Amino acid sequence: MKFALDEQQRDFAASIDAALGAADLPAAVRAWSAGDVAAGRKVWEQLANLGVTALAVPEKFDGLEADPVDLVVALERLGRWCVPGPVAESIAVAPVLLADDQRSAGLASGELIATVALPPQVPRAVDADTAGLVLLAGDHGVSEAEPGAEHESVDPSRRLFEVTAAGAAWQADVRRAYEFGALATAAQLVGAAEALRDAAVDYAKQRTQFGRIIGSYQAIKHKLADVHIAIELARPLVYGAALSLQPRDVSAAKAAASEAGLLAARSALQTHGAIGFTQEHDLSLLLLRVQALRSAWGTPEAHRRRVLEAL
Repeated sequence: MKFALDEQQRDFAASIDAALGAADLPAAVRAWSAGDVAAGRKVWEQLANLGVTALAVPEKFDGLEADPVDLVVALERLGRWCVPGPVAESIAVAPVLLADDQRSAGLASGELIATVALPPQVPRAVDADTAGLVLLAGDHGVSEAEPGAEHESVDPSRRLFEVTAAGAAWQADVRRAYEFGALATAAQLVGAAEALRDAAVDYAKQRTQFGRIIGSYQAIKHKLADVHIAIELARPLVYGAALSLQPRDVSAAKAAASEAGLLAARSALQTHGAIGFTQEHDLSLLLLRVQALRSAWGTPEAHRRRVLEAL
């Protein structure tokens, strides 16, 4: 099925691309990895000005209460530009968990960045040391939490922390929050895969081997075409899941987006050669982000198992 965005949604995506394209995201991601979040917070301020942080927040808290499809449109672009921070957690999940909490107004304005742990699927919280609000959700409900031990991530810009509950719990739609988290992560993976594909195509037009531009070789053309097909197969599943928010559809989208991201990462690395994985090359930031997002909010294997159980 072909999903077509309306003009307003296309303009929204273009405005995000314009803002993030001028923001020097690679420098912000590297600084975030080193513990300096100042540049990254400026990026989040831009997102707030565009209304991205308010998309899932109810109108009574100055949010947009937008359709989940609009949320996917935005998060796909954020994935493409490799925005640092707890993107899925703060923009998509926290508004569901806070529900009627006044703190949702802080999420909408961008003044508050939240992160979430939801064991067992999401055992650790991303960037819990710098987030203004840390939430722990589960069968018991939702409570504020405090960060504990830090764990290494394959992506240095995504610091992972154990968290412990701190305070009384309240009730929220935790299952719906999980679907939003998985959907938001799938959308980011599609955007990252698109960025990797475009980077590989551009480099294939420049790199020479045996006296020829490597993009002229049929093997390279076929490999990049396979990536394009994988992205175009995953994207409608993501948008379809945004329309239904059914667990089976969300899991199918997350699994397909994960595989598209992995294929795009492998193809981009093979096209660039070893230089693509050096810390100095911006491609490495996307390669690591894809690897981290594939297992975030459920591994591909877990989501395929959930689809199978739903059939």
